[in-house]
Amino acid sequence: MGRLGAGGMGRVYLARSPGGRTVAVKVVRPELAEDQQFRTRFRHEVEIARAVSGAYTAPVVDADTEGRLPWLATAYVLGPPLDEVIEQHGPLPEASVRALGAGLAEALVVIHGAGLVHRDLKPSNVLLAADGPRVIDFGIARAVDGDRMTSTGVVVGSPGFIPPEQAVGEVAGPPGDVFSLGVVLAYAATGQQPFGIGTAASLLYQVVHGTPNLTEMPSSLRPLVLACLQKDPAQRPTPQQISEALAPAGAAAVLHNWLPGPVSSTIAQHASRILDLETPAHGTPGETVPHRTPTTLDGAALEPAAGGAGTAGGAGTSGATRVSGASGSSGMRSRRGFLALGAGVAVAAAGGGAVWAFGGKDGGGTPKPPPTTGGTKTSAKASGAAQWPGGAAQALWSYTGTALNSDAPLVVEGSVVVPADPVVALLEQGGKQRWSGDKVIDRYARLVVSGGSVIGLDESSDMLAVDARSGQEAWRYTPAPYQGIETLLAADETAVYYMGSHSAEDSLHGPAMLIAVDTVTRKERWRQQRDAGTLSNAVEGTVSGRYLVYADSSMNVTVRDTKDGHQVWTKKLGDKSGSVRPVVSGDTLYLCGKQLRALDVATSKEKWTVPAGSDAYFGSPVVADGVVYVGDTHTGIRALNASDGKRIWIREIYASTSTGSSPVLTDRGVYVASQLSGVGVFALDRKAGNVIWNFHTTLTDDIADWRLAAGKDVVVASAGGQVFGLPAI
Repeated sequence: MGRLGAGGMGRVYLARSPGGRTVAVKVVRPELAEDQQFRTRFRHEVEIARAVSGAYTAPVVDADTEGRLPWLATAYVLGPPLDEVIEQHGPLPEASVRALGAGLAEALVVIHGAGLVHRDLKPSNVLLAADGPRVIDFGIARAVDGDRMTSTGVVVGSPGFIPPEQAVGEVAGPPGDVFSLGVVLAYAATGQQPFGIGTAASLLYQVVHGTPNLTEMPSSLRPLVLACLQKDPAQRPTPQQISEALAPAGAAAVLHNWLPGPVSSTIAQHASRILDLETPAHGTPGETVPHRTPTTLDGAALEPAAGGAGTAGGAGTSGATRVSGASGSSGMRSRRGFLALGAGVAVAAAGGGAVWAFGGKDGGGTPKPPPTTGGTKTSAKASGAAQWPGGAAQALWSYTGTALNSDAPLVVEGSVVVPADPVVALLEQGGKQRWSGDKVIDRYARLVVSGGSVIGLDESSDMLAVDARSGQEAWRYTPAPYQGIETLLAADETAVYYMGSHSAEDSLHGPAMLIAVDTVTRKERWRQQRDAGTLSNAVEGTVSGRYLVYADSSMNVTVRDTKDGHQVWTKKLGDKSGSVRPVVSGDTLYLCGKQLRALDVATSKEKWTVPAGSDAYFGSPVVADGVVYVGDTHTGIRALNASDGKRIWIREIYASTSTGSSPVLTDRGVYVASQLSGVGVFALDRKAGNVIWNFHTTLTDDIADWRLAAGKDVVVASAGGQVFGLPAI
């Protein structure tokens, strides 16, 4: 009947059985279904979900772990997550908190009785139904009798809610869930997290060393919650003791009309809409892969958690996905900030380093596909500016294209030039289409900029310069007979530099060459034999003043003089697999990979080196005002002093940053994109690295390959056929 959401594991659909039972069906992605290790994990998840069956959990209805596309169906709970209720209605009254605690305690009795530890009990994993709460998302649960699917030294859970022992990487047993229950009850009663809000690191520090703030807690509940929040696991009460303290006659006795009227009304309205949905007439019995266009409720697509939609439980999304944000007024996600099913795995830390899977709030609201011929402008109010800093941002405009390649857009003369099929230019202000290349420019060729022109290759492999404003041909360069243009390396105001090759029929002309073409005369300025050892593909280059620098996928680095092309030096300086763009700023060359190296561009003498950390890689940096801004595939982004490489700040805001997408800068902001699906783009202030906004949209929830460019007043982000103009800070 509709799509609830999507995560790293697959898609989740709202469905109804022939007998009329409403369920949530998680369908595994085809590429993951071919992975036998993933199937083993999925079987484990289903096993966990089947093992937990109680009044206050969401039961498994059916599953198929061996089919072509494995799936899992769980009962659909007609009720919103606790954090959405607190966000919309404020803290719960004392009687509701008592009933909530009794129900959650009984759920933990069942979970622990099945030999499991939940390990991620938090408000978004607690649903409020008319007949009581439900604990959901066992995707990261751990069997008490063994580690099973997790590894030693891995911390899993949500900062601010996990117990101290889990925060420091130790194995958390059933008392860990009791600690999390105490945090949830404090949040329900006060609307605030007892250990505050902030970065992941600060939250974990407070959990381990700090004192919870319970000053706003009702006095009758404070002693019990304090007992749950004891640092020593042995000093915490058991779930059975908590249940007896809150509801001596059992949770069912206090869960009749247990919620305030406005909350009950919200649940009833949503339940009515869900139950009134018609089951699609098409489809065949036994069909396991829904393909219907998502249904809408009150005009809101079910992608995800439409209008406070309920969530199915017991089917958490394994792997790193979005987690409740640690910034903003409440530190909680927005109403549409998470997948309706399995918004779970939060933190992974190994070997003393930390990786935080922090998605922000949903920047897209309930997006509708924008027109294919232009942008959709949004008012300043709708852009989310009033919710900054740290909250969600919405696009100022958006554009849907086709077949975008992996290169970043280019902002030139007020045009956003998008490498697509065909190449198109959008107005920087408003996003409407300015011109289309109509297959004149080969979308697979790299684009470079010189003056006000965008330079690429046409379908006959001639070098073609197109005016960025009009889209008209400015000039053309045809290489010599038998001489092909392999790769455009870089361009400055006076020349374009490219790798040239000879056809097999032209063996008499010798080896392939490096060639500079004058942009004024449109004639060859110089040619030099290409240095031995440099691979012919996956070459990335840059030009700065008198130096042309390029590196191949094996980190063979070459520096040449732009005046005549003579080789200044060449070295093999790394083992990075995949091309990475070198960066030159002033007299310093920056090379990325497992280390960020700063070298004297004229002599290759090393100035300083910073390691990325175990199994991590740096992406290409951006340098301005004596500061190097660089992302890596584990931590996030850091600012370093350009003179000595010493850290100025580091921001651990999400699981990883793409090595293919460099940060971009405006006067006050630095912008980075995650390579984790559904996390999107972050804006941080350059001075301290504080998060100003986060943007993502369900249009790109399955896409991790973001590319960024900075314009005058707009930051451009592209992913998966979508282009967005985002607010510059």
